[in-house]
Amino acid sequence: MLVPVLPAVLFDVVIIGAGPVGLACAIEIQRRGFTVAVVDKGALVNSIIGYPTNMEFFSTPELLEIGGHPFVTANYKPHREEGLDYYQRVARAEGLTLRLYERVTGLSGEQGRYRVQTERGELTARFVVVATGFYDVPVMLNVPGENLPHVSHYYKEPYQHAGQRVLVVGAKNSAAKAALALTRAGAHATLVVRGAQLSESVKYWIRPDLLNRIAEGRIAAHYQSTVQAIRPGEVDLLTPDGPLTVAADYVYALTGYHPDYSLLQALGISTQPDAACTPTYHPDTFETNRPGVYLAGTVCGGLNTSRWFIENGRHHARVIAEHLAAQA
Repeated sequence: MLVPVLPAVLFDVVIIGAGPVGLACAIEIQRRGFTVAVVDKGALVNSIIGYPTNMEFFSTPELLEIGGHPFVTANYKPHREEGLDYYQRVARAEGLTLRLYERVTGLSGEQGRYRVQTERGELTARFVVVATGFYDVPVMLNVPGENLPHVSHYYKEPYQHAGQRVLVVGAKNSAAKAALALTRAGAHATLVVRGAQLSESVKYWIRPDLLNRIAEGRIAAHYQSTVQAIRPGEVDLLTPDGPLTVAADYVYALTGYHPDYSLLQALGISTQPDAACTPTYHPDTFETNRPGVYLAGTVCGGLNTSRWFIENGRHHARVIAEHLAAQA
């Protein structure tokens, strides 16, 4: 099927990424009189769509608000579906120009005359803001069998695994919550943790629940262990006691995610020679090494994906908007 190529369109600012931080940037910049387009390779707030069904945010609603729009919910902490509804209502109320399911492939030109290449055409812009997050690129195990159809790096819900043997790889909140939900839905869960214990970042109300289920034998756990190979029906582990093969009908490799460095490279954004491969940007303005191109949100942390969240990343929007207004 041929994708229609659209004619080049001129905007003051093009924002790459239609997540909460990208939307916050669009709102703040548009309110200062700029014309703005938000481009995303997927749906509106695509990462939240990928979250588990009925997932509860760790934040209270006021910390997820953007543009001054109240996030009304009867729950102390809102659920995924409420977040999806809130952000689409905000985008509609603000009249944002959205170009969804349009992947950005490159950036040419210079400040004031940038050309944003996409799979559907080209947009010209004076400035560009990159708010692409990190949820789209999983950290791979790099083992044989990782690409088999019964292996996934994204967990949605447990119900299809009732009666199945499911291996969960990971030590943080996503892996902990998945193992618990799978067990309660009738699956036989096994947790594989590379370290000597669960990550300290596991929330205080999740950790004791998981540890108790492990202690009573409902969830099997292998610490200081790594996956060596995956085959239909079984997984090879390397444990402190040596090689071990465990039965597994399905595997969730919930080992984290990282920014799309290939996209950053295509946009001409360099990275720092630090352990986190942090993208280059000015800490006071969020402008990158490429004049007129800015970063916002979790992508700013590079591999340190726990540095920025919706709660603090949304504040990048006002900083960037004010810097753009000062230049204009």
